[in-house]
Amino acid sequence: MPKTQRVAVALSIVNFALLVGLILSHVPSAFATQASLPVLRGRALEIVDAQGRVRASITINAPTTVGSTTYPENVLLRLTDPKSGPVVKLTAAANGAALGLSDDAQGGIQLYARDTGSFVRVVDRLGRTQVLRP
Repeated sequence: MPKTQRVAVALSIVNFALLVGLILSHVPSAFATQASLPVLRGRALEIVDAQGRVRASITINAPTTVGSTTYPENVLLRLTDPKSGPVVKLTAAANGAALGLSDDAQGGIQLYARDTGSFVRVVDRLGRTQVLRP
């Protein structure tokens, strides 16, 4: 067998051995990754569009007091339009839940299910408000 042919056979064997080694080294790690990471965990989640604007977010907000009203800790899911205005808000807190659906103006619908009572608030584009209670 000529020398160049022996070198080619030797390189082929080395390449095959490296290929087998690489394949075997990745197979166990793929299964280990699936078994050890079943949940995505974090303190907040943001989804951004191609321009880098936040279009969806899930956040945990600490208790706050605005004026004389105290709001408990809550989880907020917010979906925004391309202009970054909130269009959908869903919140869950110790005192209940709320869902807000807004249009691109100032109108929208707010649904509340709270420990103090449930109601629906409808606001038209002119700012007129109607509250519906059971």
